[in-house]
Amino acid sequence: MASVPPRAPAVTVATAMRNAAATLPQAIESVLAQSFGDFEFLLLDDGSTDASRAMAEGFAARDPRVRVIAAPPQGLVASLNQLFAQARAPWVARFDADDICMPARLERQMAFLKAHPEHGLIGCETLFIDETGGPASTPPIRRPHDHDAIVAALEHGPILCHSAVMVRRDLVRDAGGYRPAYVHAEDYDLWLRLAGRTRIANLEECLLAYRVSTTQVSSRHMVTQAHHAAIAWLAHRLRTATGRDPTDGLATLPDIDTLDALLGPGSAAYARKRVIDRVLFAPERLAGDAWPALKGHIAEAGPQPHLWRAALRLLRSGHAARGSQALLALVSAGLTRRPVSVPA
Repeated sequence: MASVPPRAPAVTVATAMRNAAATLPQAIESVLAQSFGDFEFLLLDDGSTDASRAMAEGFAARDPRVRVIAAPPQGLVASLNQLFAQARAPWVARFDADDICMPARLERQMAFLKAHPEHGLIGCETLFIDETGGPASTPPIRRPHDHDAIVAALEHGPILCHSAVMVRRDLVRDAGGYRPAYVHAEDYDLWLRLAGRTRIANLEECLLAYRVSTTQVSSRHMVTQAHHAAIAWLAHRLRTATGRDPTDGLATLPDIDTLDALLGPGSAAYARKRVIDRVLFAPERLAGDAWPALKGHIAEAGPQPHLWRAALRLLRSGHAARGSQALLALVSAGLTRRPVSVPA
């Protein structure tokens, strides 16, 4: 007699990890302690060189809900798509290996989704912890809660915490999953694509402790993240207006200087502004990988007060050459400025 396949769980908790041994045990324990127990816990090891995989396999040996997937180094986007491909549950709860779930997270999110079947994506409020697990100095973020408020904040606002969302598995699959070209902004691109397919909400309850560290993508890759987020928004605007997405199928996203040809006039100026808005208080970035965007933004925006302050910030932080160049560019832009249209 053929064996009967096990019943699919209600939720798949999906975690991609790489060299997360310092925080992984606490993260796993916070999932296994959930008040809602009908879940499978997929832990995909993305080529770790530390004890992460062995730790995860130790938990799997003690709890049948835990399943470890071993993979060669492939990056977060490929790992996330593999997790969604292997998820058995209709709902997938994303969770990062350095965060902590509050005990009622899955219960509260599932209760909301059962009561509001028109919603296919739900997040929640979060608190910030530091690398030691203590309270972080990062100012709290209050996210929009209902669908209309989230849609109104899609361009710039704090929309969803990726590690705290629960999403209908088939929505993500049908939308094409996470797109590799949008590395470091893959979640934002996905939320923009799902916003037209389902209703979205954030629970007002704080259900996740989000760990802040200097090694995070948002710290190490903030220029690329802002660049790709700008393209995601411009592509979203085109999809909404025309049904066409010129970035669909791209393996990598184009440099800022070429965006007007792909996404329309003013796109490059918009992307430069969004990058500078993101790194305005990070002089190391302004003097480094954001420097081309800063020069272009000065030429396009002219001698704006925030740009004068950015130039002075460069001078005071030890970047005398860049600060002097920025000041000269601001003076020159004030003399020769021509207005540049930026997409509204």
